[in-house]
Amino acid sequence: MAGKFLRAFKPISRFMPEIKAPERKVGFNEKIFWTILALALYLVMAEIPLYNIQSPGWELSYLRIIFASNRGTLMELGIGPIVTAGIILQLLGGSGIIELDMSNPEDRGLFTGASKFFSIVLTGVQASAYLIGGVYGNLNPITSIIVFLELLAAGVIVMLLDEMVQKGWGFGSGISLFIMAGVAQVILWNSFSPAPIGPGESVGIFVTLGQRLMGGGSVTDLFIRPQGYPGLLGFIATLIVFFIVIYAEGVRVELPISHADYRGFRSRYPIKLLYVSNLPVIFASALFANVYFFAQLFWSQWNRNNENFWLNLIGTFTIDSKGQPQPTGGLVHYVIGPRSLIEVQADPVRAVVFVLIMVSFCVIFSLTWLEVGGLGPKAVAEQLVDSGMHIPGYRRSSKPIELVLKRYIPPVTILGGIIVGVIAAFADFFGVFGSGMGILLSVGIIYQYYQLLLQERAAEMFPAFRRVLGG
Repeated sequence: MAGKFLRAFKPISRFMPEIKAPERKVGFNEKIFWTILALALYLVMAEIPLYNIQSPGWELSYLRIIFASNRGTLMELGIGPIVTAGIILQLLGGSGIIELDMSNPEDRGLFTGASKFFSIVLTGVQASAYLIGGVYGNLNPITSIIVFLELLAAGVIVMLLDEMVQKGWGFGSGISLFIMAGVAQVILWNSFSPAPIGPGESVGIFVTLGQRLMGGGSVTDLFIRPQGYPGLLGFIATLIVFFIVIYAEGVRVELPISHADYRGFRSRYPIKLLYVSNLPVIFASALFANVYFFAQLFWSQWNRNNENFWLNLIGTFTIDSKGQPQPTGGLVHYVIGPRSLIEVQADPVRAVVFVLIMVSFCVIFSLTWLEVGGLGPKAVAEQLVDSGMHIPGYRRSSKPIELVLKRYIPPVTILGGIIVGVIAAFADFFGVFGSGMGILLSVGIIYQYYQLLLQERAAEMFPAFRRVLGG
């Protein structure tokens, strides 16, 4: 049963906006339609500018990649409030501060209602922080109110689009879909943008490469370009990370299982190396992005000269040549890793600390998600027993199966958290397009969608498989 904390949201949940789950079987093509529609609405909102905004605001490029946001548009906040709300509740549930049983339908419903409530509240809080912090400059009261309402409405729409996709109208998760779209935009921009940055040079590395080759110039300096512009080394690193993650997604331990009622029916239960997938990276990157934003907000309001000792512990900044604040010290300096080998060489201590922090939080979030997400040995053992499966040679009860799973799931979860943390950190050092976290997330999301689409197509063509595939 739900604890007092979740029960407090029961009356509030009745007033939360909601997308009803389909009461009929949604066909494959219809799911494709709703998924594309959700993505299209997100992309449209990401291009609609906020009302009467003269200054587009801070660049916050690190935050925008992770939160699928776009500067100065309705998608200014992106999925940030939704992910942050999820982190807060999952940490509370995983640590046992609040009572939560995700196998209980009532608890799941109350958890969803609480997540929505916190998402809306955090949307309002972050929108207020942008306005109070002067991200858009000095706005008159009417404009501030309109912009606040725009950001709040956009946050609710994004929340509902994610819910629509997750409840069976579409494929996968809306959040994953939007992250993938945002990272894909960054990769395309870094590769093919014609925006000029100097004589014979553009932002897009392949546009610049073509200009150099046609002009007979040297291309050796294009491997690592100054001022953080995309280089050939970053593109090569992006491909390498892509294939490493694909390989890691396919590594698994398979436990033999058989059906208790149908002799001869044998199968295998796969425990993937990346057991909790890309969720730890989403949570860790969202946490770091929030630290980055609020550190910059505190600095802009109360510590422009980096003279406040306590605020300096959170973060110090300097203004770069583009007029944008860049972290130079404090906590924010170490949760935002170096973006190139040049930066690593200039400050190796920062690089090492960033790797340690990233790996630690990925492992913590991986272990937390085991319980919150119903992926722990006990939950999996009960699911197998309920479906009539057991491990040959063991009694047909959940306890012996749980003991077997404990040998594999926790160690694999920790190892997977370490691997994704290391990949995300080191990919940044080589300047991958879309950040190491972004690429890691996108590859995992694409892989999940590939498997999901194959399963859905198989279930559509052979309805008898739907029960086997869990549909």
